[in-house]
Amino acid sequence: MAELKGRILAGKILVKPTAAEEKTSSGIIIPDTAKEKPQQGTVVMVGADKKDEPMEIKKGEVVLYGKYAGQELAINGEDYLLISQSDVLFIS
Repeated sequence: MAELKGRILAGKILVKPTAAEEKTSSGIIIPDTAKEKPQQGTVVMVGADKKDEPMEIKKGEVVLYGKYAGQELAINGEDYLLISQSDVLFIS
């Protein structure tokens, strides 16, 4: 993954979603049409604090987010998700 240049607006984070599962635990291959959209990813960039909301998420953390959260982006041929800090459900 190439180093991204630029910055994110306050209260937003850029996430690299994890890859969708290719097989079930029993070995059945999942077709593309039946794959679930990933709901977790690694934080790549973090915006500044908002005036009334400090940024609690740091670069490199793995986060879980809502199914329909954020905006999908393609940057340098890679898929990312731009979401608000408030859309994050869990930080691990």
